[in-house]
Amino acid sequence: MEEILTLKNLLLKGDIKGSLAIVEELEEMSKNDLINNIRSHAIILLLHLIKQQAENRSTRSWDVSIRNSVREIQRKNKRRKAGGYYLTSEELRETLAEAYLNAIDEASLEVEGGRYLTEELANLVNKEEIINSALNLISTSEV
Repeated sequence: MEEILTLKNLLLKGDIKGSLAIVEELEEMSKNDLINNIRSHAIILLLHLIKQQAENRSTRSWDVSIRNSVREIQRKNKRRKAGGYYLTSEELRETLAEAYLNAIDEASLEVEGGRYLTEELANLVNKEEIINSALNLISTSEV
């Protein structure tokens, strides 16, 4: 990474202010990567929660996918050494809300064999209820 080499050079020059700016940039890049990873698991989680609500049923496959997605989100979000979590509850809610658009799009291809357009499916399900359900699963399920 170019940033690491720049950081090394700034530290060797004694440029603490410049070094801290690079460290902040690296932290932001790391957090964005974490959010993207959590977001991809959130899409799968939301997809199956949408299908459950829309079809008023579940399958073993959906249940397993939901559990696996929840575990991955929990695992990615947990700070191992420092304890706590990388994303706050509000940041996690924002990430789920962003992932919802992709999830509803994908769900429209699967619910009842792709019977509904995205907008039609969005009107059939309760977005807030689905996001709240996802948050509840993430915060209460054991890893």
